Amino acid sequence: MRLALLCLALATACAPQTKRLAETGHATPELAEKSDRDLATATAPPAPELPPVTPEVVAHGRRDRKEIALTFDACSTRDVSKYDARVTRELLAANAPATIFLGGSWAKEEAAQVKELASHPQFELGNHTYTHPHMPKVKDDARLRAELARTQAEVRALTGQTPRFFRPPYGEYDDRVVRIAAGLGLTTIEYDLPSGDPDAHATKERLVHWVLSQAKPGGIVVMHINHVKFHTAEALPDIIAGLRQRGFTLVTVGQLVGELHPGVPALGASP
Repeated sequence: MRLALLCLALATACAPQTKRLAETGHATPELAEKSDRDLATATAPPAPELPPVTPEVVAHGRRDRKEIALTFDACSTRDVSKYDARVTRELLAANAPATIFLGGSWAKEEAAQVKELASHPQFELGNHTYTHPHMPKVKDDARLRAELARTQAEVRALTGQTPRFFRPPYGEYDDRVVRIAAGLGLTTIEYDLPSGDPDAHATKERLVHWVLSQAKPGGIVVMHINHVKFHTAEALPDIIAGLRQRGFTLVTVGQLVGELHPGVPALGASP
């Protein structure tokens, strides 16, 4: 009897969480409710439709070219996740191109900063969903499309640019997520070099050593631009200088995968 009651209690506790995940992609009531509010108040006019692209996941470029793309996620999360202007300053000072994947609700909250990012031609803007859910967990295709389409709309309204690349939160995707993104004209972009900047044990020195030791031709590095407590900005000058000393050319994702998607305008490279 005790075992039966315990199983019933566990089932009852797990069922709401499973339901929240299936409906919103968020595991807690707070995050689920916030995501519903954020999507409901996303009122930017729709972005221009993009032609569908081939459903595929790109984690790196050509291995026979010593090019590498620095990418930064700006996540829409429950935690305090303010814009780290130091990252932008270091990229500008080094004349380093970068691709920045914007969360839609984050962009809305940080509108002035997003406009500033868009004003610099060396930066390329991508889509990081509106509320940062676990995308494969969401069962409703319409909800998945809303996460992507409303981010497209927000970025377009703020910057005049329509993203062509999508990075799934937590690096999680399945065939359905990739197919829906492709139907909206978005190519799914992963990475082959996680910098580790969210790690509580990460330091400037560890970040620099890890990225420089693991960098490969055609690589895509992922970092973050929305946590001022991370050591990303401190490490960037040495990362950029070290990559260049090793003969890498810094490029945007658009340039790195340009041969796969010749219709996508690419920003210039920085030797």
